[in-house]
Amino acid sequence: MKAVIFDLDGVILSTDDYHYQAWKKMADEEGVYFDRKINNRLRGVSRMESLNIILEKAQREYGLKEKHVLCERKNGYYRKLLNHITSKAIFTGAIDFIEFLKNKGYKVAIGSSSKNATFIVKRVGLEILFDAISDGNNIIKSKPDPEVFIKAAEMLKIDPKDCVVVEDAKAGIDAGNRAKMKTIAVGEAVNYKKADYSFSDINKIDKNLF
Repeated sequence: MKAVIFDLDGVILSTDDYHYQAWKKMADEEGVYFDRKINNRLRGVSRMESLNIILEKAQREYGLKEKHVLCERKNGYYRKLLNHITSKAIFTGAIDFIEFLKNKGYKVAIGSSSKNATFIVKRVGLEILFDAISDGNNIIKSKPDPEVFIKAAEMLKIDPKDCVVVEDAKAGIDAGNRAKMKTIAVGEAVNYKKADYSFSDINKIDKNLF
């Protein structure tokens, strides 16, 4: 292995509650039922796909233009909440693990479906650690499609088969597998049997694998 590609939210740090609050505000305004159980289904998928899941509870059909408006409204709420994010959102051990990999000679990248990934990384002061950031701004298809990870590998100039993906979502593990990369499941995906390795969180990943 020559490179490690990390999903951002739920792996390196948490903005999950910000997402929930933003979607909840939008859903309440539309009179659509939304709770944390539904929110858990949104992990690792694009903004539009997340909205489609939420609108399963809607009392009417929404057109594509309406959906784009709702997505932008939600993102506005989310970005406003992100203005309050600090380095305290970073999980214990995440920086140490990334620095360990870099000291061992590995390239490291972000592979996130979120269009806000680069903004968040810069906001919490992590951009100096990563060799590349592939996010929702440079892909057409979101996870479980492997595009975001393939793009990250291209940015790193590393063959996908020489990359490892660290993910907290089943869709992300599926994307890593489809990219022919090794996969490490953490967090919500820890019991997902399609992952090559599983650990409760980034701080528990066995460094002997590297």
